[in-house]
Amino acid sequence: MKTVTMRVDDSVYDMIKLAAEGQKRNLSNFIEFATMQYLTSSQFVDSQEMNEISSDKELVENLMNGLEDFKNGDYTIV
Repeated sequence: MKTVTMRVDDSVYDMIKLAAEGQKRNLSNFIEFATMQYLTSSQFVDSQEMNEISSDKELVENLMNGLEDFKNGDYTIV
């Protein structure tokens, strides 16, 4: 386990505290829970969405071309 120190606005703290109390969790447990919920729902695609992506031949080809361009250094950061 790691200890994390963070600063938040009083209004944000009040919202987090209220949400934690609503779920009968302590503050640190709620922050961990909310973070995991966000990461697993926002950062990853589910199986159905991945199947849709994989079956789109044009999209897959464009992604592969982009990866090749990246590997070859053929890109510009804007």
